[in-house]
Amino acid sequence: MLVVLALGNPGARYAATRHNIGWMVADAVAEKLGATFAPARGEYYEARASIGDVPVVLVKPTTYMNNSGIAAAQLAERHSVAPESMLVLTDEIQFPVGRIQLKPSGSSGGHNGVESVIYHLGTHDFPRLRCGVGKDFGPGEMVDYVLSGFPAGEKQIVEEMIAQARDAVLVWASEGTARAMNLINTRADAKPREDGERVANDT
Repeated sequence: MLVVLALGNPGARYAATRHNIGWMVADAVAEKLGATFAPARGEYYEARASIGDVPVVLVKPTTYMNNSGIAAAQLAERHSVAPESMLVLTDEIQFPVGRIQLKPSGSSGGHNGVESVIYHLGTHDFPRLRCGVGKDFGPGEMVDYVLSGFPAGEKQIVEEMIAQARDAVLVWASEGTARAMNLINTRADAKPREDGERVANDT
């Protein structure tokens, strides 16, 4: 079994915000596969599907961003899912809007949701698909920025990013992390910084 864990915040208030781009991608994957999200026996919503012969569970934690790892731990225990079989979908302020990157492992880069997954799984070694949301904010403005929506002028590029990320998830599930990275990461030499400023009370 494979798990796709989309980071974000529950509720209509957060649905269209930059921080919830992972949920938007998960919704696009579910739509493509004809799957529907429903409450699960844990602190998350899930949608079950298959890609080829491989069962896939799409997951949206309901614990808010900072505690996303609770759902990861519940899934790992309940389904005996290894960390390398759990793809985390997350927003990334170090990337411009529209850019995505797949990594097989790594640090949290200061992202509280990813940090929670690392803590609860006890490892950095899980793949993550990072979706760019830009960095157009000043000192102390990051929380308001990631909890705001995309402006109308970015609508097309956001839609294209979601479609690209959706297809990346499908490639990852069917062909594995290494193959997906080769197809998705078209600019491996343009590695972004991971030490951008984040704040501890990021929601």
